[in-house]
Amino acid sequence: MSFIKKLFKKSKENEEMSNVKLAVVFYSMGGTNYQMAKWAKEAAEESGAEVRLLKVEELAPESVIEANDLWKSTVETVKDIPTAASDDIEWADAIIFSSPTRFGGMASQMKQFIDTQGGIWAKGKTINKVVSAMSSAQNPHGGQEATILNIYTSMMHWGAIIAPTGYTDQSIFGAGGNPYGTSVTVGPDGKMVEDVEAAVKHQAKRTVSVAKSFNNN
Repeated sequence: MSFIKKLFKKSKENEEMSNVKLAVVFYSMGGTNYQMAKWAKEAAEESGAEVRLLKVEELAPESVIEANDLWKSTVETVKDIPTAASDDIEWADAIIFSSPTRFGGMASQMKQFIDTQGGIWAKGKTINKVVSAMSSAQNPHGGQEATILNIYTSMMHWGAIIAPTGYTDQSIFGAGGNPYGTSVTVGPDGKMVEDVEAAVKHQAKRTVSVAKSFNNN
C-alpha cells in the first residue's frame, strides 16, 4: 500500500472514530424539556454527532392527561418521536437526559426508563457512556440541581462518565449559573423564564467533545 493510500485510510479511520453517537433522552409534560432536547440535538449535529432524539414512555393515566390541555398538547406534539429503548443506550457513545423536577428528583417516567436498564447494565453495556443532564422546575429553587444530581447518582452505578457543564462557557452564567447541567424555571404561563438556549447548545457540544476525546484515546 502506498504512503498516500495509508494516509487516506488513516484519515478515514479517524473520521469514523470521531463520529460520536449521541442519544438525547427526554420526558416532557409541558414542552420545556422537549424544546431543550431539540436544542441539544441541533447543537450536537452541528458538532458532527449522529443523534437520536428519544422520549421515554408516558406512565400517567390517559384520563389525567386529557384533563390538562398543556399536557395533552405535549403528548400530541411528541407522538411521532421514537420511544427510548435499551438498544438506544447500547448504540450511544454519549447520552443527554432532560427531565422536569418531581419533588427534588427526576420524573417517574424517566426513573422507570433508567430502572429498566438492568439487563444491559448487568452485561456491562452502560460502562463508559458519557452522560450529561438537564432539568426544569416551576420556580428558581424548585429542585433543578437536585434532579440533575439524582440522574448522575444513577449514572455512577452505570459506570458512566459524567460530563457536567461546570463554568466552561459564559452562557452558563446567562442561564442562571448551574454548573451541574442546564436548568430552567418555567413561569405560570408555561414559558421559560431564563434564556437557556445557548447554555443547552454549549452543553450538548461539550458532551460530544468529551465523548470524542474519550473515544479517540
